[in-house]
Amino acid sequence: MPLFQLTVLALVQGITEFLPISSSGHLAALPHLMAWPDQGLAIDVAVHAGTLLAVLVYLRHEVAGMIAGLAGRSTPGLRLALLVILASVPVTVAGFLVLRHLGDVFRSIEVIAWTTLVFGILLGIADRSGAKSRRIEAMTWRDALLIGAAQVLALVPGTSRSGITMTAGLFLGYGRADAARFSLLLGIPAIAGAAVLTGFDLYRHGDAAIGLDAVIAGGLAFVSALLVIHLMMAWLARASFAPFVAYRVLLGLGLIGWIYL
Repeated sequence: MPLFQLTVLALVQGITEFLPISSSGHLAALPHLMAWPDQGLAIDVAVHAGTLLAVLVYLRHEVAGMIAGLAGRSTPGLRLALLVILASVPVTVAGFLVLRHLGDVFRSIEVIAWTTLVFGILLGIADRSGAKSRRIEAMTWRDALLIGAAQVLALVPGTSRSGITMTAGLFLGYGRADAARFSLLLGIPAIAGAAVLTGFDLYRHGDAAIGLDAVIAGGLAFVSALLVIHLMMAWLARASFAPFVAYRVLLGLGLIGWIYL
């Protein structure tokens, strides 16, 4: 694969995976806009592994606490781990059904354009509503399940997994940084699951070797994702989602204009 294409794909995945702007939408739209061939399963696995490692490094204290809790120690990490597991159930079930019965039926540039716009506007509405004073430590089982149910919508490209879970958290009254942090935690099983499924497909097709392209892509995705997570969380600690909303609206309108005009 040309180095330029490899670099762009890895950076786009790393930058967009945790921002509320839809990584799947960007990656699905890029080949249409740039007339590029499909990057292949090995690159998909590599960039997902890179972003997964980034969020594990950033949330290492929470992850360590959850592992300790699941290992039998009575810690706050156990409750957090159970909240993440509960919130991950809806998308796990729905994802299996979508892959089995619908496949890539939603992966069209038109769908991506409209979901980018509509769910961007919804994020803006959520950002302006509610007190935003609740913390993850006080999250209820009901709230975790509602955020997890919202995550199912992210199976449609352009919706944004991080965006829709942050939107749900904001509507439920959680602070911007807390909504984003829980979204990051939900990203761990979601990204790990996607990487495992893609890796299984790669093995099934008899091409499980890790090449230099995959190593470069994974490394670039890791570095860019880790940097973006730090910047996003620092921003949300003192400001709103307005820049992400504006970007989504402009991108959605731009794609709609490109498609229909």
